[in-house]
Amino acid sequence: MSNILRRGRLEAAPDEEILRYTSSMEADRWIFYSDIAVDLAHTVMLKEQGIIEAEDCGKILDGLLKIREEGMEKLDFSYEDIHISLESRLIDMVGEDVGGRMHSGRSRNDEVATCIRLTLREELLGLLEELLAFRKTFLALAEKHAKTLMPGFTHLQHAQPTTLAHHLCAHEAAFGRDFDRVLDAFSRVNLCPLGAAAFASTGFDLNRKRTQELLGFAGMLENSMDAVSSRDFLIECASVFANLMINLSRMAEELVVWSSSEFNFIELDDTYASTSSIMPQKKNPDTAELMRGKTGVAVGALMTLLSICKALPLSYNRDLQEATPNIWRSVETVRSSVRVMEGMIRTMNVRPGVLEAQAVTGFTTATELADTFVRETGIPFRTAHQLVGVLAREKESPTLEKIDSVAEVVLGESLSGRGLTEKMVLEALDPVSNIERRKVTGGPAPEEMGRYLSKRISETEFNSQEIITLKDSIDSAFEALLGVVEEYRKG
Repeated sequence: MSNILRRGRLEAAPDEEILRYTSSMEADRWIFYSDIAVDLAHTVMLKEQGIIEAEDCGKILDGLLKIREEGMEKLDFSYEDIHISLESRLIDMVGEDVGGRMHSGRSRNDEVATCIRLTLREELLGLLEELLAFRKTFLALAEKHAKTLMPGFTHLQHAQPTTLAHHLCAHEAAFGRDFDRVLDAFSRVNLCPLGAAAFASTGFDLNRKRTQELLGFAGMLENSMDAVSSRDFLIECASVFANLMINLSRMAEELVVWSSSEFNFIELDDTYASTSSIMPQKKNPDTAELMRGKTGVAVGALMTLLSICKALPLSYNRDLQEATPNIWRSVETVRSSVRVMEGMIRTMNVRPGVLEAQAVTGFTTATELADTFVRETGIPFRTAHQLVGVLAREKESPTLEKIDSVAEVVLGESLSGRGLTEKMVLEALDPVSNIERRKVTGGPAPEEMGRYLSKRISETEFNSQEIITLKDSIDSAFEALLGVVEEYRKG
């Protein structure tokens, strides 16, 4: 048997169906370059610890760089995973007496855990950059529409007047928390399990700190059993992705509704729309609809990961092989969804005239009218609520005369007798006055929105620096690794 892994303990090779069932080679495409990086770092450390000779180290490093240049397609896909396939390719290139030494002090268990973390780390950094660009698009649009009136909704019913900026910033705030969650998850992904071996460490004198530094990890998973068997970082990331997709799906739902003839608040750019195969007049918001549907990918991945990990005894179990394809599908879906939604928001055509006309439809100023009764006449809010509720049944814009008529029935006296004037009523019914009154922290008043937007823009600049710091740290580590690799290659 030519299989370098099975030739000792096992006599029979798996048939084609079993190989397909057990193989992770397709999912391992995600970790090909990470696997090379892990092999390079491990080999460098083995040489520095005197576990392999300098000459053998140079040949192994040379072979690994050639494999990286060739790409994954040159590997033997009859192996069950990329790790053994890659090692087999190395042995073919430099011989078993040299290439067979690379795996000293290491197991596939700590190797794959490290590869997953390296790859996921890069995906999270990419997602952070995309989320930041997305949030900046929201804030730029909000600045442009700080005074654009629109109806606010509860239960999808017209509730109170607000501004488009206020509405957009509500979404941006949610995506800002998603950004924080990704950043927080990153800190637990960015830990190195390499050197834990199968689960009980190794008798070789490894320097785990050295490989951690070479691979740019911020810290180490010290307990070797925990290092190889824990996939809580995948569950955490899957949860973050699911939450993010749910927030994107809420936004997508609004774009679908807002672009309908009944609302007509916006029109999506043609790039993000389709038409009907039979109805030539149709412009369908298919991209937003698909985003709602793709939310199931992230939610499903989370449920799958929870199910896989829920009852696994320590330490490593092969069940964990099924965890990684789910996290890759989830992160791929989430990242593309963020990019697509950013484009939809940036290019959509907003219809301010329609938004402003609808800002008062459905008596949205009723709350301010009730508040005015309380402020100007001293009646309790619950009484004011009753008065305005009665007025709302009339389906007509309230006048001071009508208000007094209702007050006589409810209170036994008029509100004009308590100081209410026609001017106060008109001001309460004016949506612009409604907005300008709402200066409380987080409210839609232009003055308050200006303060809020300035604060959020400053926060995104800080977030940008956080990303740069993380990337610089990792890039510096890999530059150092490649520098050492080049030095040891030449002997």
